Amino acid sequence: MLPKQYRLKNTKAFDATYKQKQVVSDGLLTLYIGKKKTDAAYPTKIGFVVSKKLHKRATKRNRIKRLVREACRLEIKNNALKNAENYMSLIFLPKPRALDVSFSDVQKSVKFLIDRIR
Repeated sequence: MLPKQYRLKNTKAFDATYKQKQVVSDGLLTLYIGKKKTDAAYPTKIGFVVSKKLHKRATKRNRIKRLVREACRLEIKNNALKNAENYMSLIFLPKPRALDVSFSDVQKSVKFLIDRIR
């Protein structure tokens, strides 16, 4: 599970991240990037959104959310966030194709998206 200080929970924070309109995407995931930090002491908050449009079953939605969350946790543990640490928030949205892939594919996708952040 993602450590508490890295969780994006506030609705206003989600809305502010969406308003920035900085988006990076690949075949499995879409990553919304929030605004740049003014104080480097605060950790980057990460949120995960899986809508009912992706799949009607909550178990399927929760599975993909768990996979992406674990991939992000491992990136934080390995200090591999790189440029992502300069931003206040990140939101991951999986695409329908992400329902049928393995954890290694999700992990590659998360690494790829984090590397593509400017």
